[in-house]
Amino acid sequence: MSFEIAIQTVIYQTLTAHTPLMAMIEGVFDDVEESQIFPYVTIGESTHAENDTVAVFGDDSTITIHVWSRYEGRSETKRIQGAIYDALHRAKPTYTGYNIMGIDWVNSQSFIDTDGETRHGVQTFRILIDKTS
Repeated sequence: MSFEIAIQTVIYQTLTAHTPLMAMIEGVFDDVEESQIFPYVTIGESTHAENDTVAVFGDDSTITIHVWSRYEGRSETKRIQGAIYDALHRAKPTYTGYNIMGIDWVNSQSFIDTDGETRHGVQTFRILIDKTS
């Protein structure tokens, strides 16, 4: 299994296990149908850079989490982003075969999407992970 799959899976599991977040949204997705009900969260783009030591294969990654809302105003998007922050920042989830040293918030932004009505929140998190087996 790759670092990319391990990170995607652990982010999904951590977000969907966070009850306050799940009470605010219709789901966490990798991709959505056009008919998806708002608000929802998508796990988006990631970057990966070598973070090896002499003894361990490591990865220094970032992953982007998107919030999609049709609420008039940005407060819903920002509340959801707050719940995502609470779920992920400083989290140390476990995943077989990997040592996740931590997840840290890097930045957030929110804006009106190009359609003029969808509120779009974007957050980036950094993950340091080593392969243990």
